[in-house]
Amino acid sequence: MNRSTYKKHTFLLSCMIITLFSNSVMPLQVDAHKRHLTIQPDTTTFLHNPLNGWVIYLNRNWDSDFWQKEDYEHLSVSENSADTVNITNYASTCYFRAGWRFFEPVEGQYAWLNPNSRLMRLLGSVIQHGCKIAFRIVVDGRDQGQNTPLYVKEAGAKGFTDNSGIWTPYVDDPIFQMKYEKFICALGQHFNDPDIMSFIDGYGFGKWGEGHSVAYSDYNHKKTVFKWNIDLYARVFSKVPTLINYHRLIGDTISWGEPSKDSEDMLDYAVRQGCSLRHDAFGMTDYYQDWEKQYAKKWRYIRPVIMEGGWITGAHHHYWTDSSKKYRKGYSEDVRQGEFSMSAEAHVNMMDFRVGDETYSWFKKAFPLVKRFLAQGGYRLYPSEISYDNSADHNGLLIIHHQWNNLGWGYCPTNIPQWNQRYKVAFAFINKDGQICKIFVDSQTDLSKWYYNAPVKYITALSLSGLPRGRYTLAVGLFDVRGNKIGIHMAVSQEKQHDLWLKIGEIKINK
Repeated sequence: MNRSTYKKHTFLLSCMIITLFSNSVMPLQVDAHKRHLTIQPDTTTFLHNPLNGWVIYLNRNWDSDFWQKEDYEHLSVSENSADTVNITNYASTCYFRAGWRFFEPVEGQYAWLNPNSRLMRLLGSVIQHGCKIAFRIVVDGRDQGQNTPLYVKEAGAKGFTDNSGIWTPYVDDPIFQMKYEKFICALGQHFNDPDIMSFIDGYGFGKWGEGHSVAYSDYNHKKTVFKWNIDLYARVFSKVPTLINYHRLIGDTISWGEPSKDSEDMLDYAVRQGCSLRHDAFGMTDYYQDWEKQYAKKWRYIRPVIMEGGWITGAHHHYWTDSSKKYRKGYSEDVRQGEFSMSAEAHVNMMDFRVGDETYSWFKKAFPLVKRFLAQGGYRLYPSEISYDNSADHNGLLIIHHQWNNLGWGYCPTNIPQWNQRYKVAFAFINKDGQICKIFVDSQTDLSKWYYNAPVKYITALSLSGLPRGRYTLAVGLFDVRGNKIGIHMAVSQEKQHDLWLKIGEIKINK
């Protein structure tokens, strides 16, 4: 190829970003004209990343001052120490599981439209503390109280009243469905917002909203009701991750037993419609069995798993009767270890502190596990190696070799429909005044393919067309292409970052 032909090809290449991808982990090839960096990860700092980390549970009786009343800003981290920590240094999501009536006590009177309502006071305090919110809407009142607003019954919906006088609707009743769908659509108009919402449970029927012991007027409607509900949440919450409890008797009228022949197909339908996975019985050996383990494994790295511990160590649950024989009476730390071990096996992205004694025992008796999950659980991403030319021609190409690692057993779920690959690797040029002059998004990078102990290597060619001559700092980050900002915090030293961009080194753009 002669010199003029070479220049012609270079000009054509400068009009685009070309990315070459390789799964191999061969050493990056460098020469004297390249800058090469080997980056050590930060394994301790809490990273406020979406669908990742610890979850705080909110009690339905709490108000915005619960942070102080529950002493969540000064939690003791051992039995015999005055050392305390702030719970928000370990958690970034607050999960609120409450009845429909809490959100809409009277038809059309939505609590989120009243800035002085307890819901909005709670939400305001959550955001003020740097957290996002998550919901489960419960309609069944058994063991809890009136969860469905009585205007639904007054409108003619059929249901039943239990011995305590609490009315629960049949979820296949057409009037109930009409009112419920109207409510969920209104809820979505306000909360289908990933900037304030972490996730929402996409199926909250049955006892405690867990998807079992569901009440129907006709059991034959089970599958039809399930699909209607899943489709409703998928349509309304198009931007916020929806979750499904992978219960062995999902949608059934009983609470436990051998897996229903319908359960796997029904759950698969929910996952195909975009639901991620959760389960409410981690640590309960007799409830979380091989069926549940295999179901989570089936969808590993296709959908993230969110866990909830099953045993309540400070109340009536006799956790010491667990068939594993690993939980000693009076030793809540045994249960915490059981939950942690099951979570590691399931590769969960999020674990829960829950409330009261459960939260306190995580910090007082199992604090090393809290820190271990930050370091090892969920996803924790960083660039382990980067090399690039330390100078380049104006209107030319810059070739960057970069290798990425995930320190966590989970994964970054950029592949879920609600995100649809919104997070990508990006490179930025920062001038001497600290201003970002240009950002290049590497559209071919797929963070959902970055697994634990399986480094991924890329070669990216950036067009420098339009970038003024001069000296810059080259930086890299995990960019939110919808929000036009950094979207994922990397596990790298904060001292080496500029507005969450990792500073790689200097580069000179020549004439």
